[in-house]
Amino acid sequence: MKTIAVIPARYEASRFPGKLMQILGEKTVIATTYQNVVETELFDEVFVATDSEIIFNEIQSSGGNVVMTGKHETGSDRIAEAVSNIDCDIVVNVQGDEPFLKTEPLKKLISVFNDDLDGQISLASLKIKLTEMEEIENPNNVKVITDNQGLALYFSRSVIPYPRDTSVTAEYFKHIGVYAFRKSALLNFAKLKMRPLEIAEKIECIRYLEYGMKIKMIETDFVGVGIDVPEDLEKARRILKNNSNS
Repeated sequence: MKTIAVIPARYEASRFPGKLMQILGEKTVIATTYQNVVETELFDEVFVATDSEIIFNEIQSSGGNVVMTGKHETGSDRIAEAVSNIDCDIVVNVQGDEPFLKTEPLKKLISVFNDDLDGQISLASLKIKLTEMEEIENPNNVKVITDNQGLALYFSRSVIPYPRDTSVTAEYFKHIGVYAFRKSALLNFAKLKMRPLEIAEKIECIRYLEYGMKIKMIETDFVGVGIDVPEDLEKARRILKNNSNS
């Protein structure tokens, strides 16, 4: 199977416009993320998909692979356009604003498809256990519940499962937005209309569930550094500095 990584990247961001072009170390955030994905050596090719000429020129000038797309509401829709003419079997979506990666979780996502001989799994994604009630109740943290085979049953910004019976200790998991898709499922996704649950929750992977596709969830303990606000950038700079000094 040919496996590629695609980094969806838009210049505008409501909370931190232009964040991907901020300097992190000696490179921009998007260039750092691109380099780190390449250095995992897990992928046959790595691409950035963007609707921004600024980001396009940034990646192209450094010799990277970049695809210009139209404007899209979701990263999955952007990636679907980007890969439509690229020869591949599996597409891994890596967030452009999470520059620090671990190879092991990505390797586990890819292995899902090596083990899925019947081709039943449409995509795989990551989850991490939540223990603090503040984090569980935070609507910015998308929670996921699964069946006994690790297949997603539902995603929500609400507390799921709801702890009505307090004699049972419920487990809570946060969905981490790193995906591995079958190319065929991704292209199919882009043709499907949003349905009420996805629109209500503003969670794109619900679209897969609403149309009956299977999502395999893999548990990880990896906590990335998502750059959503300027304070996150300063945190990432400190981490990079500490890593270079160690």
